[in-house]
Amino acid sequence: MKINFLWLLIFPLFVLVQSDGYWDKARSTSRLITVSARDRIVVPTEELPVGTTEIVFRITLLDENQKLSSSLVSLLKAIPDPTGISAGSAGAVFLLSKISGDDQCRYGLFSSSEAALAYQKEGTTEPACFYQSEPINKDARRLSLESSACLKNKVIWFGFESKNWILKQRIALEVVPWVDYKLSRGWTPDKRKSVIDICKTTDLSQKLPDADDYCVCVSNKIQKQYKYSEYQKLLAAEKTKAFRDAGLACYKESGAAVVLFDKQRAQAEAFIAKAQYGEAIKVLLPVVNEAPRSSDFGQLGLCYLFTKQYDKALKYLEAGQKADPTDLLTQLRLSHVYLLKDHYSDAKALYKKFRSQNVTDTTSWAQQAQTDIKTFEKMGIHHPDFERILKQLE
Repeated sequence: MKINFLWLLIFPLFVLVQSDGYWDKARSTSRLITVSARDRIVVPTEELPVGTTEIVFRITLLDENQKLSSSLVSLLKAIPDPTGISAGSAGAVFLLSKISGDDQCRYGLFSSSEAALAYQKEGTTEPACFYQSEPINKDARRLSLESSACLKNKVIWFGFESKNWILKQRIALEVVPWVDYKLSRGWTPDKRKSVIDICKTTDLSQKLPDADDYCVCVSNKIQKQYKYSEYQKLLAAEKTKAFRDAGLACYKESGAAVVLFDKQRAQAEAFIAKAQYGEAIKVLLPVVNEAPRSSDFGQLGLCYLFTKQYDKALKYLEAGQKADPTDLLTQLRLSHVYLLKDHYSDAKALYKKFRSQNVTDTTSWAQQAQTDIKTFEKMGIHHPDFERILKQLE
């Protein structure tokens, strides 16, 4: 009745905990061990599954013909997360067997077979990752990867020392591992970091001012697609494709595209200020092809104008006009292209249409047109109708 009452107290806590893993009952250890009087014995657990972060174990000494009333696995079915076990003493009491014999034993846990054999032969307890020095007839504990060295290897060795000087003992050992869903795929922190480090060497990531978010996104996608053991077996070309596919998806999802394009826009502005229009074109083309703003068309069109590539200027400026008819800087540059391609009537219509407006909050259409035409002439770009247009704008 007492144990049932305790279970009612702790059950709500177990239900409310959100699970991020599972009790691996298929790979639990359940052994009934016989230890001779005044003897020591060592018993290894089953190999712990990849991703094990905690274990719960129970030790029960049984009298002759005594049996456990319920297994540890069956009790853990009701517990969604191992933290519930250590939330208070009630959890440990609940896990203890309802029965136990009169015999007692000492026990220890060892993370290597060498340390376990030394204990069995010599009784050496110094290398133990956990040692119960006071004799017990039953015990239940939870050990975690963070707080115990016992879980650093795939197998744990349990060593038992009988305290019965005359008769043999029967000991029930039960061990159940808790497996973290993410870590069960084999992606330890070091392995995840190795993927992020590789990502940071790629051409795209090196163009980004801060590639951390982008590379974390790439790493997460690769982890989701492959277990680490599967990833290791990929050919070099397959790994390259995996990084490329993840990179393309993360390019937009992580906001890397926005950051990179803004950086390229700033670079283009700097090139234009230095009259390095060819370099500005190289930087602007990827922006215009992937995520253009109307102003990008205008800037690219201006660069083509200054380099006397009028057909290309026309192509991008008309695209900018379509994207945003209210962008008057783009409209003005389109007027220039029409004029330089000898489409005088089209040019005149645009020049007249917007001459009473401002292209920015401080610069009028007429002022900017005059500045542009003076710049063209300085660069050796001449047209006989420049003067006619300037007079119309007065």
